[in-house]
Amino acid sequence: MPNLASKNRSMFRRLVRRLLFANRGRLFVVLLALSAGAAVSAALLNLQVDAKRRISSEVRSFGANILVLPRSSGASLDATMPETTESQLRSPLDARLSVHSGMFLYAIADAAPNVPLKFSPVVVVGYSGYLPGSAPLDSLLRRAELQMGKTGSVVGATCIVGQTMAARLNVHFGNQVFLRNGDRQMACVLTDILKTGDAEDSQIFLSLSNVQQLSNASGRISVIQINAFGSSKEIEQYAMQLQKDLPDDDVRPLRQFTEAQAKIYSRISGLLTAATATILILTALCVMAAMTNIAAERKHDVGMMKAIGGSARGILNLFLTEAVLLGLIGGLIGAAAGIALSVALGKAVFGVAALPRLIVYPISVTLTIIVAILGAYPLRRLANVRPATIFRGEV
Repeated sequence: MPNLASKNRSMFRRLVRRLLFANRGRLFVVLLALSAGAAVSAALLNLQVDAKRRISSEVRSFGANILVLPRSSGASLDATMPETTESQLRSPLDARLSVHSGMFLYAIADAAPNVPLKFSPVVVVGYSGYLPGSAPLDSLLRRAELQMGKTGSVVGATCIVGQTMAARLNVHFGNQVFLRNGDRQMACVLTDILKTGDAEDSQIFLSLSNVQQLSNASGRISVIQINAFGSSKEIEQYAMQLQKDLPDDDVRPLRQFTEAQAKIYSRISGLLTAATATILILTALCVMAAMTNIAAERKHDVGMMKAIGGSARGILNLFLTEAVLLGLIGGLIGAAAGIALSVALGKAVFGVAALPRLIVYPISVTLTIIVAILGAYPLRRLANVRPATIFRGEV
């Protein structure tokens, strides 16, 4: 009897090896399908995780999403508030919320090129600070600092002219532009031409101190523009906090920016989630089709295993282990390829390569294992195989 039991165990092991490796071609197809599904799903998941940051960055580049105005500003350029208001902007309560601000002063003046001195009315804008998306304006103070560093004193002022006003004055890079407001006069050197397609194209931009001097409004500003980088809820809470800190001023969140950001991310996230689910379902169907053929080829081997004492539960656990291993191997290979693929896709979609998110890797591998287990469902039919039926050649 011990000798017979030993022979049965040996035969069982041989049958197991045959069961797992006799269908290498079909198992390779299953592994390929799982790897491809894992690659595409990992790429989409990584893009989805990275999309929020990318969309926030894109929306942020449009400029301010919160304005701080004098309470009685209305539509008047004369309404101003103290420049010290900017120093009262409290840091956001949420450390994840990044905030930048810029101060603006608007005034009416006359502008003329060097020759001839033919003046035209224009809105001059004084600017100080840093706002993402305002690179030409941010360079004003830097150019003034460079001039001061070279000469030891400021020789004139630098200015940026909107393209409509530049065409009207017929001025170009390096030309002088003369400005006057009543008995106050100033000359500035044109360092850039601004093209926005909006009202800014008819304006002239100088540093805040220059416009304060020209308009005799020392220490005054017209508006503070704030660019808060975070979710729409975080931005809304920060605006409410500012309104409490500045009761004499009017804090206006530009909700169209924050709401647009939330809507765009919601739609893109939903689209990527649906695409990922579709890919996983198609992968499961491919695996199921291959496993159906494998189940048909394994009936004789399963019948033999049952005849020598193998239990239906043990055989099913064997198949389940095989599916898990296939899912694990396919997931590990496919997820790595998919994250690399998402970097290229991110560059194609957003113009900047997507950052690899490590959290995506285990999620993608887990989903692939689940797909492999679901795809192995046809193998459950092997539990009903009867050894007598196999030996009689009825299947």
